[in-house]
Amino acid sequence: MDHLVHTLPNGIRLLFLPNESIITHACILVNAGSRDENEGKDGLAHFIEHLLFKRTEKRGTRQILNYIEAVGGDLNAYTTKEYTCIHASFLNPYLNRALDLFEDLLFHSTFPEKEMDKEKGVVIDEIASYLDQPEEAIQDDFEDMVFSGHKLGRNILGTMQSVKTIKREDIVEFIQHNYTTGQIVVGVTGRYAISQVIKSFSRYFGAVNENTVHSERTKPLYYIQSEKHNKPINQSHCILGSEAYSSYHPSKTGLMLLNNIIGGAGMSSILNLSIREKYGIAYSIESNYSPLSDTGLFSIYFGTDAEKFDRALRLINKELKKLREQKLSTAFVARAKKKFNGLIALGEESKLGLIIAMSKNLIDYNQVDTLEEVFTKVDKVSADDLLTIANEVLDPRQLSMLTFMPEGE
Repeated sequence: MDHLVHTLPNGIRLLFLPNESIITHACILVNAGSRDENEGKDGLAHFIEHLLFKRTEKRGTRQILNYIEAVGGDLNAYTTKEYTCIHASFLNPYLNRALDLFEDLLFHSTFPEKEMDKEKGVVIDEIASYLDQPEEAIQDDFEDMVFSGHKLGRNILGTMQSVKTIKREDIVEFIQHNYTTGQIVVGVTGRYAISQVIKSFSRYFGAVNENTVHSERTKPLYYIQSEKHNKPINQSHCILGSEAYSSYHPSKTGLMLLNNIIGGAGMSSILNLSIREKYGIAYSIESNYSPLSDTGLFSIYFGTDAEKFDRALRLINKELKKLREQKLSTAFVARAKKKFNGLIALGEESKLGLIIAMSKNLIDYNQVDTLEEVFTKVDKVSADDLLTIANEVLDPRQLSMLTFMPEGE
């Protein structure tokens, strides 16, 4: 993976990964998300992401939306707890077009009040739609429960009430304090000469004024909680989990591997084979590990019929106990590493996902690991490491649980 990093005097970085495809994938990633919002401004970062596409100093909404699509490309964006990302995929000749648009959206959006009023309605509908999906809503409610009172516990979309109260000055202030040029990466992967990409990047981003102001993030407290809520649903939904390692913890790779073993991608995870395949009592069961800049969260989600809930929970706890008490065999760990490395390699086949992931790594660690370096980190994880991690992260005294049950149960 031969990549180039080029930094402008204003601090904005270019990450370029050559490839031989006729398709280019590009992104502009900002180290700013929902956890950077001021108190009472829930949903502001996500709302800004919507408004970036509405009007700039030189383009209207239709011009923005058509600018990439008119040449057969695709343009989209998303917001997380810690990042805002705009991305596009297009034929190679249109790199300048994409970089021009990225710069325009991020630094010249005007946020007119009329567009704000319309987009508030769109986001409120999005919130309502989200709340109708308990398997999605329970994850945010779980984070709100265990990170109670902290920005990390807030729903990225915000609430209907908080979105209604957002003002234009809130947007301007958030951008000024969080869209720091030293925390912005433009990622490009395509068939170009290095000099060509640097020239285009410098042309569109070289004149951006340097901004070194950046809001400080506060580390959350983790609260061990257990709650049950009755809702007008047909199936029970549950999340149990605990605080986990941050992005910078030396055991992060080990927990990523353990998460894949427990309930990660594919059908051969421990929980899927036991709870779903052996006993047939949960259609959906998975685990997830989300490392963040100063903390992390490990969780297990499952959905099942209410009468099967207690049994499913007992079986899950039984499997977690095994992982805490019995060291995995050398052969099992070797197979798990082979599977995990394969999934990582397959993920790199998505060139858009790859350039976004590399851009995040550049922001987080100021470097980008090669695939071989990633494999080396995975291969260094031992069965003893996995046993230690299981006892630290899966300790039943540290597990929180949130349950949605059908009304009447």
